[in-house]
Amino acid sequence: MLVSRDPTLADRQQNKTQGAKLADRAKEALEDLIAGPLASGIYLVATPIGNLADITLRALAVLARVDIVYCEDTRHSAKLLQHYAITAKTLPLHEHNEDREIERVLSEAETGKRIAIISDAGTPLLSDPGFRLVRTAAARGISVMSIPGPSAVLTALTASGLPTDAFFFAGFLPPKGAARRTRLAEIAHIPGSLVIFEAPHRVEEALADMADVLGNRAAVIARELTKLHETMARGTLRMLADQTADAPLKGEIVIVVGPAEPQPVSDDAISMRLDEVLGGMSLKDAAKTIASELGVPKSRVYALGVKAKDENP
Repeated sequence: MLVSRDPTLADRQQNKTQGAKLADRAKEALEDLIAGPLASGIYLVATPIGNLADITLRALAVLARVDIVYCEDTRHSAKLLQHYAITAKTLPLHEHNEDREIERVLSEAETGKRIAIISDAGTPLLSDPGFRLVRTAAARGISVMSIPGPSAVLTALTASGLPTDAFFFAGFLPPKGAARRTRLAEIAHIPGSLVIFEAPHRVEEALADMADVLGNRAAVIARELTKLHETMARGTLRMLADQTADAPLKGEIVIVVGPAEPQPVSDDAISMRLDEVLGGMSLKDAAKTIASELGVPKSRVYALGVKAKDENP
């Protein structure tokens, strides 16, 4: 009589073996990193946006060895540091104290200290303080190193299903309606997807303004990325605005808006541009230049140029 092996038990045993090997390799790699020297300077360290497991070995090694970790909120960052048994000294660096803390941070780096800058979540400086600090540090010859890792911007964009070849990160839009619509009008013609942070209590109004100003483009609401209740809602801006009106959202929100549909270029627009450039170049060169500028076939521009010459010899 044949006795079948329990595949579930076998899978568990295999996973346990693989997990042990992976843990050993990760432990060796982390030990090698920590054993190595860490130069003085400023380290911009990306930290998890929700799931504490989303941190790199290099980030852990840097945080474990620096002299000071400057945090947007020391109480919030304490959870991460305690989770990985990191006992580095922490100090606050946020939008309300950045101006007065810049000189202190730079002086510490110039005396040979190793400084880490982290935000509450994700990659520092993206909609977070630190830009002026880094600019001044670079101007004074202080080493600034970015330790890459999690980013809500890229996490939302890559999972959105919207074009990723070109995108613009707009950060948080202004909270007031008029200012928000003005800002949307400024970025409406950027040729790429738009990535926007928004507070949950303003999502419905923001989406409605986006639909009015940007047009009813394809969009995605990414909520609670990497966390237990992560969701991705896809649709048009108007559809998503209606959905959020019926079911208000909670948690961290990233909105990704697809690029505007390309507008057709009329023959009149091409002919007008031909009139402007033909005095200074041949029709062949003009056709090549205008085709590149307007995104139309060179043969179409050339044909319109020939037609214009035949009609106006």
